[in-house]
Amino acid sequence: MPAFRVLFAFCGLALSGCASGADSWVELNGQRYSVEIADDDAERARGLMFRDEMAAEHGMLFIHEQQEPLAYWMKNTKIPLDILYFDTDRKLVSQQRDVPPCSLGDRCPPYPSNTPARYVLELNAGEAARLGLKDGAGLTFGPGIATP
Repeated sequence: MPAFRVLFAFCGLALSGCASGADSWVELNGQRYSVEIADDDAERARGLMFRDEMAAEHGMLFIHEQQEPLAYWMKNTKIPLDILYFDTDRKLVSQQRDVPPCSLGDRCPPYPSNTPARYVLELNAGEAARLGLKDGAGLTFGPGIATP
């Protein structure tokens, strides 16, 4: 998939590990989620790797330096996720819902954005459906989230 920059999207446990403090949150369709931030290559590659679960109302926010075509994969993921892609204006541009765990290593399939994106929010599978998310939904960042 040469047009897409494939990144590792790993899922899991209550958030602790990549970056960010306890003050980091986002709001989507009136629902607030505590998020862990992945804003450099190493943190994005590690993601939520090898975790067994993710707490309710938690997620991981991946921040990229620029808007571009993105694709995430679920290598070493143990829980299903919703992968939500947002543009520079923090508008939802693509959704990959109920993405299953993958234990196939480098043979795990990619899940691309339909259009260029800058931010990716991973939530427990089913959250996008529960919120009734539609493309164009806005993502609000809490004051603890800095963007490049």
